[in-house]
Amino acid sequence: MNGLRSEPDEGLNRLTEMVIGAAMEVHRELGPGLLETFYEQALCVELAAQGIAFSRQVGVRVFYKGTPIGESRMDIVVAESLLLELKASDGHSPLHMAQVLSYLKTSRLPLGLLINFNVPVLRRGIKRVVRTRSP
Repeated sequence: MNGLRSEPDEGLNRLTEMVIGAAMEVHRELGPGLLETFYEQALCVELAAQGIAFSRQVGVRVFYKGTPIGESRMDIVVAESLLLELKASDGHSPLHMAQVLSYLKTSRLPLGLLINFNVPVLRRGIKRVVRTRSP
């Protein structure tokens, strides 16, 4: 990509590790093979149990040349700084990554996690995405 990547601060990186731990707990309990909505609900239960602030199904307005053209919904936003885009599919597709990048750009959030719960080992289903900025 032709953009500048600005690594998030240490606090956001620690938060990201806590969220990954929460997602791993959900995966340990539920395993692969369920619908995305079940993982989203379970992850919200786990985040709340750990005292991690989050918002679910966060609306983000989409603009075209300064004109609003609609609204999209991000699965979970943690501490107003970390996007969680959840999937329960046969793997990460380029479309999933494009979706995360678009959400980061539109919302101006610095960091996102694309988490696919439909894998035997969750670590293999997690992609960390840093928002790129134009030079």
